[in-house]
Amino acid sequence: MVKAVFTAPEQGTVVQPIYQYSDEQQSHIKALREYADTLLLDSSDPYHKWELRWLNKPDTMPRYMRAAKWKLPDAKRRIEGTIKWRREFQPELIRPNDVKIEAGTGKIILNGFDKDGRPIIYMRPGRENTETSPRQLRHLVWWLERAKDLMPPGQESLVIIVDYKSTTLRTNPSISVASKVLTILQQHYVETLGRAIVTNLPMLLNFFYKGISPFLDPVTRDKMRFNPDLLELIPKSQLDSEFGGDFDFEFDHETYWKQIVDFCGIAEDGTRLEGYFDGPKNIHGELPSQHSDTASPTSTSSTTASVTSASEIVLPEMIPAAPELTEAL
Repeated sequence: MVKAVFTAPEQGTVVQPIYQYSDEQQSHIKALREYADTLLLDSSDPYHKWELRWLNKPDTMPRYMRAAKWKLPDAKRRIEGTIKWRREFQPELIRPNDVKIEAGTGKIILNGFDKDGRPIIYMRPGRENTETSPRQLRHLVWWLERAKDLMPPGQESLVIIVDYKSTTLRTNPSISVASKVLTILQQHYVETLGRAIVTNLPMLLNFFYKGISPFLDPVTRDKMRFNPDLLELIPKSQLDSEFGGDFDFEFDHETYWKQIVDFCGIAEDGTRLEGYFDGPKNIHGELPSQHSDTASPTSTSSTTASVTSASEIVLPEMIPAAPELTEAL
């Protein structure tokens, strides 16, 4: 059994899709950034540097332009809405201890990458351990932000696998909660969902998906797959053994939580440790190449699985960003 966490894709992974933008599209991206700068908080505001950090990320403006199908007024509306939401929610500054209790049973686990270099979030509703509260949403957003931290260069999306094994009507989220989750994903993490995979869905819960279907935009619905062959999508070495992979991961709450917090450099107050402001240190540097059966509580390098170096992650030839691209998560 392995307690280590994968922090990079399998060696030789080709990260895709990679977008190439026309001159006109680049001008739209530039115009959107200029507009976003007019909305930026004053530098005296404590959240200013975090807002600027998000705007400066290379994928932020392109994602909102693609989601808006290259219609600048729509992109402006969307990014303004997200800026307002982020000021209220402050997803970068969620304190680890504020959501740690939600992670106690491993109902959401970030571990492994698919064949395109997307980080994988496993969701297991059957492991629900708390009552419905705003903290559950903050816990989900915490993991979305950590998945963003682990994305290799050029990757802008992630994979969500929802496993309904052992899920009951009591542990399954309500349609109300699910609609709030979808609102956050579809409006404030646009173009972030690469794949949404549902496994082991019992007939009893079919009504649940019928209930949330009105809240799914067409592109999100198109990215959903029910019970696919996961080995066609995820390297066997990085797929959890529960789904037919070779990765025999043993979840231990304290060990796992410490690995994620340490690797991403999250301070107790939710800010970043020195040197981690722009993301994890050495995310594509060299770490030990073998999994450890036990995890040291004092060393990040001894508790993470092998990290692929930047030279081992392959970027394909860039593909044009089609103007008709519609919104994804």
